[in-house]
Amino acid sequence: MQKTAGDKLMCSSHSSSILTLLPSLLLLSSLVCVAIFYRADFTCYIYRLQRHEDHHKLTNQTISAAEKKRKHSPFAIGEANRGSCDVFSGRWVRDNGRPLYEERECPYIEPQWRCKERGRPDKEYLHWRWQPNGCSTPRFNATLMLETLRGKRMMFVGDSLNRGQFLSMVCLLNRVLPETAKSLENFGTSVVFTAKDYNATVEFYWAPFLLESNSDAVIHRISDRIVRKGSIDKHGEHWKGVDVIVFNTYLWWMTGFEFKILRGSFDDDEKDIVLLPTEEAYRMAIDSMLRWVKKNMNPEKTRVFFMSMSPTHEKSMDWGGNPKGSCYNETTMIEDPTYWGSDCRKNIMHVIEEVLRKSKVPVTFLNITQLSSYRKDAHTSIYRRPWKPLTPEELANPMSYADCVHWCLPGLQDTWNELLFSKLLYP
Repeated sequence: MQKTAGDKLMCSSHSSSILTLLPSLLLLSSLVCVAIFYRADFTCYIYRLQRHEDHHKLTNQTISAAEKKRKHSPFAIGEANRGSCDVFSGRWVRDNGRPLYEERECPYIEPQWRCKERGRPDKEYLHWRWQPNGCSTPRFNATLMLETLRGKRMMFVGDSLNRGQFLSMVCLLNRVLPETAKSLENFGTSVVFTAKDYNATVEFYWAPFLLESNSDAVIHRISDRIVRKGSIDKHGEHWKGVDVIVFNTYLWWMTGFEFKILRGSFDDDEKDIVLLPTEEAYRMAIDSMLRWVKKNMNPEKTRVFFMSMSPTHEKSMDWGGNPKGSCYNETTMIEDPTYWGSDCRKNIMHVIEEVLRKSKVPVTFLNITQLSSYRKDAHTSIYRRPWKPLTPEELANPMSYADCVHWCLPGLQDTWNELLFSKLLYP
């Protein structure tokens, strides 16, 4: 069929358009190829940015409604920083004045945290101070803290990470107390440090889920974990009369995407156990904690703190290391400011944010997750007393038993207590 002049003109126009678009099409195809080839890297980068943004959203917005309205906080003696300074956003700077105490000076550090005594050769992890962006936090003052706690009780409630923070606080206070003016007593599920001249106690209470669970006994290494719904008072009876309480709960919930919840009693012959999504089970625990605080603590005379999740460093591929590695032999920190490890679950972060932000109970949220995420160098690793005797296979492969959950003392958890000190006295 013979083409008309109009057909020829249209064909010419199409050819011209294609030639005009050709460079753009080539560029687009190149970008698609690159994206496909490097998709894992791009995904990882975007994921890290997203998690970093989530962290800052959490830090800046997770303040209970009651905390915002409170005109004066009990125990406060001033304001450290006027304006909106986020003390949890910053960087680590080297400080030759660290650590705040020596391991040998604090006899109360338990073997699981005594890294130097267990043979850790490097010391660099000890000489770092947290520096917030655009402001500063007051240096920990043990005498001032003891005066603040005169005639009072401070209690850390939670898991072994809170026990580490409790021991850190004891060591920070220990230096200014005469030998005859202090004592530490262990009662199984609780530990009590007494500063006799101040009639003050700093205590730890073991409740890894806050609620009653089958992990509450002194021997608590149970893999099939069950938590009883509505059971906060089982442990809460031991918290009554406390003036400053510091809660934590996170790691023990992280056994999967569902969790066993007991409806009824552990004494029932036939137990009514249901599976809940982990985030819903976790929400149940935080809601129960807030109801207990509302019922039992006077917001005009007491302070309540909640610690964010403590990160682990069990996958060195998270920071670009060996795909099969962990925190073992790590002696430097992570310098990427956007780093956020794969162990910190965003859905749990969102539960904390939603529940605490809507709470009518004044709670101070201590978001130590991001600043701790950088410190892959600060774990106890292999420099601790093992929970059980090591097998020949484990001894031949130290990475297999490296503890990338807990932290050396002195060390990172002293910074947590500096932030606690700051928020208690200078909110």
